[in-house]
Amino acid sequence: MDARGWAMTASLLVSFLMLAGKTTAYLLTDSVAIFSDAMESVIHLLATGFAAFSLWYSLRPADHGHPYGHGKIAYFSSGFEGGLIMIAALIILYSAIQDLILGPEVERLGLGLLITGGLAMVNLGLGVTLIRVGKTNESVVLIANGKHVLTDMWTSIGVVGGLTLVLITDLVWLDPVLAILVALNILWTAGTLIRQSFSGLMEFADTADTEILIDILSEAATEKTIAGFHQLRHRRVNDRLFVEYHLLFPEQLTVAEAHQRSHEVEDRIHARFSRRGVIVTAHLEPEKHDSAHEGRPPEPGDALTPGRI
Repeated sequence: MDARGWAMTASLLVSFLMLAGKTTAYLLTDSVAIFSDAMESVIHLLATGFAAFSLWYSLRPADHGHPYGHGKIAYFSSGFEGGLIMIAALIILYSAIQDLILGPEVERLGLGLLITGGLAMVNLGLGVTLIRVGKTNESVVLIANGKHVLTDMWTSIGVVGGLTLVLITDLVWLDPVLAILVALNILWTAGTLIRQSFSGLMEFADTADTEILIDILSEAATEKTIAGFHQLRHRRVNDRLFVEYHLLFPEQLTVAEAHQRSHEVEDRIHARFSRRGVIVTAHLEPEKHDSAHEGRPPEPGDALTPGRI
């Protein structure tokens, strides 16, 4: 098991701890704010379970039915987690508003705050670790899960701070008000995860990757390794980057020479993206591209290709 597997296993085990601890804190205090924190832990446990499956599935090698691999499930996992968080936020909002109308009652806040605060510190360590391992391995699943854990941590800290104020002032109406604020924060996180999932599924091109690729190809053209390029396209699938482009070469070059130069360009791309799996597909064409394609309709995306030379 690699670092990603250990990180996800830790996240799953801590999810059970969070659910048990926060449920206990809610039963002790009858606080709707702590209930909101516990409800998010229920959702987080479900989401983490699905994220663990998604991580395992995304790491499976490409096969006949999935020639580009299984990495896109990572974006579905992120969206699924966002959807579950949104459901939790709506349940919390309903409970908080109902409690605010009927009148809240809380008890044994001191013990509940101690449990909630301790669990928040556990989530802080876990969330930071998940994001660090996720960024190192460029795992969308781990990064999304880590962000959810940190959201859970900030939620717990907000609950502890608000209920400490209730304990000091005896203004129990602050409890449901705090729960409403927590729910709104959770909704914001849910929207962010869903938006990121949509971008991944729609293969939104990362502008930073675009700039790096254009720099490499433009430099190769300036050095006369290639005569030019067009039809540059790229897409990221979890921890892999798929790159496609058309390279132009002087007509006097042999196919073998053009192929060798194409590999030189590809090696530069692999060097710049050394921490990510890169799969490059190159189409070799003569320098007089327009005359070679004379009479043919324009190729899809010709006018939209960045860095066309």
